[in-house]
Amino acid sequence: MELKMNYQYTYFIYPFIIKENMYKSYIEKLLKNKNYRLKTFEKEKDCKLYEYFLPSARKILFSSFSSEKSNQAEELSVEKKAKILSKNKCNIFEYNLGTDIQAKVDDKKGIYFKVRKIEIICFDTGICFLCIKTYLEDESTFSDLLNFNYKFKDSYFQTSELKEYEKIRIQENMFSNAETFNEFIENIAGTKIEMKNFNINDERFITYSYLCIDQSAWNNDQDFQEIEHYFIKYANNLSADNNINFDQNSVEKISKLKYAKIGLTKSSISLFTSNYNMNNYTVLPYEFENQYFYTYILNLYKKIYLKSINYKYKEGKNIKKIMQEFTKFTKELWIHEITEDTIGTELNNKLEDVLELEKLYNEVKSKYDILYKDLNMKKNVKVNLIILVILIFYLIINIYNLIILNNR
Repeated sequence: MELKMNYQYTYFIYPFIIKENMYKSYIEKLLKNKNYRLKTFEKEKDCKLYEYFLPSARKILFSSFSSEKSNQAEELSVEKKAKILSKNKCNIFEYNLGTDIQAKVDDKKGIYFKVRKIEIICFDTGICFLCIKTYLEDESTFSDLLNFNYKFKDSYFQTSELKEYEKIRIQENMFSNAETFNEFIENIAGTKIEMKNFNINDERFITYSYLCIDQSAWNNDQDFQEIEHYFIKYANNLSADNNINFDQNSVEKISKLKYAKIGLTKSSISLFTSNYNMNNYTVLPYEFENQYFYTYILNLYKKIYLKSINYKYKEGKNIKKIMQEFTKFTKELWIHEITEDTIGTELNNKLEDVLELEKLYNEVKSKYDILYKDLNMKKNVKVNLIILVILIFYLIINIYNLIILNNR
């Protein structure tokens, strides 16, 4: 049975890292490029985002909510504007797509798609995310969606076509071939050296997908269990003809939404819904693309930030500065809740488990504790040595005074 799709979109997320001393220059580069526009947030206009995130998370993700300088920076020169923005915790840039970007395959079985949005999310630590939102044409099938997600997540990293899908080629006006697509990403993300150093998988995109199927397959009479294998395949980013029998435990699930399931793996989030519930194709697509999307980005950021600190510990350079970074991370990110929203809280907790953030944090903290004790021991040795020198000095003075007295 082929599932009928009501609405869908997929974000392909590519993390990259800008070197610390190059971050301001990178912001300046984006500001000078007319294709990029700084995205700002306002309390009234973006009220749902504002209400969803707690103040500590808003401060990190959406600097423009509380920064008058960011809003006034429009009147400044590019250099001064870049200097101000580089002090924000996070800056988000939108790419101007102009007319719809459309791609197609040169045969009858080709998949037609559009790029709806391209954003660059940059944190002041130099950790950034390129986010590409794609949408399949209305005539596409569920099998097309599976194959497209399966193909596109590797499209930046494939130098030749996948043998299993020789008829699926990404061809479109902006990215006419693999080379120009690679050039577009490399112009944004630069080299992969930093990612490899931090032991982060840079061989494929992370996927963030929303799908609303027709209610004929999932409703009050048609149980989810009858189509669960489709959900498992979709959440695991498998191709349509992949017959591997994944068990239900291969995907971490959130099931509190009505006629909707969120599936989490280490490299993807997938929302699988039925239009039997009207909310699933009216309100939920927006929430998933905004509140829950930035919840995911924030957790990905935590993971990469911790890995970067872990790598710096191993290098053993400028230990005091690294320890300050970890303390800052703990105070600003780790100890704070990000939302009081019920689904958002569960999503955040599940993400921490799936991404193994607590394990990674404890690994970094154990190194921090050892180094902290070592630094304190060295500090104590230094203090004791100074005290000893002072005592010896006074002892010499006293001995000298005794000799003077005895000679009188």
